Amino acid sequence: MGVVPAGTPPRSLVVWVPDWPIVATTRDGDEPLDATEPIAVFEKGAVIACSAAARAAGVRRRMRRRDAQARCPQLTVVDADAVRDHRAFAPLIAAIEEVAPNVQVMQPGLCALRARGPARYFGGEAAAATVLAGAIAALGVDDVRVGIADGTFTAEQAARSGTRREDPVRIVPAGTAADFLAPLPVVVLDEELASLFGRLGVQTVGEVAALGADRLVERFGARGQWLYALSSGRDPRPVTARTPPPELHREVAFEPPVETADQIAFALRVPAAEFVSRLGAQGLVCTELRVVLTGDRGERSERVWLHPGAFDAAAVVDRVRWQLAEQGPGGAKSVAPSSHVPGQLRSAVARVRIEPEAVDAAAHHTARLFGSGPEERVHRALSRVQAMLGHQGVLTPAVGGGRWLGERQRLVPWGDVAGDLQAGERPWPGSLPDPLPSAVFAEPVPVAVLDDDGDMIAVDARGEPTATPTVIELGGRRRGIRTWAGPWPVIEREWDPARARRAHRFQMVDDAQGAWLLVCEEGVWQIEGRYD
Repeated sequence: MGVVPAGTPPRSLVVWVPDWPIVATTRDGDEPLDATEPIAVFEKGAVIACSAAARAAGVRRRMRRRDAQARCPQLTVVDADAVRDHRAFAPLIAAIEEVAPNVQVMQPGLCALRARGPARYFGGEAAAATVLAGAIAALGVDDVRVGIADGTFTAEQAARSGTRREDPVRIVPAGTAADFLAPLPVVVLDEELASLFGRLGVQTVGEVAALGADRLVERFGARGQWLYALSSGRDPRPVTARTPPPELHREVAFEPPVETADQIAFALRVPAAEFVSRLGAQGLVCTELRVVLTGDRGERSERVWLHPGAFDAAAVVDRVRWQLAEQGPGGAKSVAPSSHVPGQLRSAVARVRIEPEAVDAAAHHTARLFGSGPEERVHRALSRVQAMLGHQGVLTPAVGGGRWLGERQRLVPWGDVAGDLQAGERPWPGSLPDPLPSAVFAEPVPVAVLDDDGDMIAVDARGEPTATPTVIELGGRRRGIRTWAGPWPVIEREWDPARARRAHRFQMVDDAQGAWLLVCEEGVWQIEGRYD
């Protein structure tokens, strides 16, 4: 081995899992995606990662969604989710730390270690790389790359640029980092400056280093000094090992597996109390709880539960019980449904895991000095009733998305946020703008709208009323129409004859100053709402 130049960074080992956002979607949730299918993860409308099948169909990073779907009509579109990426990567980090401590997480799918310790222990850098890759492969990840070099930056580029699936380890000999980096494109240094360097005729990392530190500092300041250090193979950053977070989750295994919810709830009383106390020791409370049930056959039921305040031990046990009650016709007594439904268990429960999905500072949830206010008393009362009656026992009204007023009304279990409520903020062509009627009929009320001759009015193919509305006939009583507005078309699912719907809305004020929202659909009139 030759003499290593002075100032050479310490040896670093970088582990990289290609296309990690894709891998995360195939490992996370109740129904993970199939890695062999064309999948693309999008952020701000552009592809940030795609599966091998999607690449084979022509999908590429930075491609817009419309272009990607045009290249691959069967493409599964997934929104980027940093929480999902970190959550799915956590077991891999834990597996690496069991083999070699002091891991630095650079981003989900990418981590670094000091190479010296593992190389000594396992008998060389190549052996250490093989052991670490094997620890991840044992978790079912079949494409793991490892790069070892002087400094973290060079080791990362060795893993990314110097490996293939068939040859997943690249070791850059000590003292040769600059030579390895020289032919790489300048974009690996700085994506923002790549176009500027290109206009200057600088295309590779070696050409950036050849500019010299003085010229780079003169042009880019401190950033130029950083660029020179990286391009010359003198990455000054040490590997900064993470402090492993405290184990906040609790997991209970049942041997033999348990078939009744009462047994499971009883066994969880102490672990639930420990779960809450562990959070409390960190000054935290859990506001969103993830419950994972694993059946004896390996199937999983996973759900995130919300709380209007913060979870205590009793509330944790209640959520587990409610999730068990959803598993089949046996209700709270049986957890083995008669037929399989995705996300449900088909066998007795072998393991229950509870973990915080979202936490908040405990100081935000402390009791008031002079007792609780009315909102807190209402919360406690409703939570007690819900604990007795079950998850669906206490419902609160909410407004969701939709074109029809009736379908926008929701009843949400106390403490939950219905997933479709956010849909109310999306554009709904044909929906009614504010102000909305103060009264909405659960079932539309039949009504007749007549002209001066007493004939029923309809809406023609051009979307115009066949005559001027003059009379509303409701419950055998006729009311004169003082003023009216409309029609406004509501058109749904024209592409599906079986579900297509076409109607027209009118607003009318009768001679008693009653204001009504009426709908004419295929010549039939109904009252949708009333204004006060």
